[in-house]
Amino acid sequence: MGIAACELSQYVIRPTLLYLGRHSPSAEALLLGTAACQSGLGHALDDRRGHGLYRIAESRHQQLWDLHLARDPDLASQVRGLASQHAFLAAPHLELTVNLRYATAIAWMLIEAQDTPLPEADDLLGLARVWRQVFQPHGRPREFIDAWQRCIGTLSQVA
Repeated sequence: MGIAACELSQYVIRPTLLYLGRHSPSAEALLLGTAACQSGLGHALDDRRGHGLYRIAESRHQQLWDLHLARDPDLASQVRGLASQHAFLAAPHLELTVNLRYATAIAWMLIEAQDTPLPEADDLLGLARVWRQVFQPHGRPREFIDAWQRCIGTLSQVA
């Protein structure tokens, strides 16, 4: 059993994007759909392909810090502020599994690092293309759309 889409959106994704100053309906929909496709909204949080709601690989997590966040100390500090104070230092990749807001911030930073324009929030095919580009280069847009329909239903159920 995963997390209810409306609660994930309301209590994790939206507040995290607002905290980062990056909120938009499209960003929220993309992260929600990504969580649905990557982990079934938290049904499976950890496997060999990656950690947490968004199944982020350790190497991508490290690269994001080294190549993107390190260039913007204020943003890095803001993202780091979402991580657990002591646990992050001992096991930074574990934060992707146990800390939903931190994982959401990292997922958004991966999207932002690609500098890809976002489609409208109701453009599932457009959202699927961004998901594929950022999270699953070998995935098919149909996988995203199927996961959306299975886990989320319609945007009006989330809002």
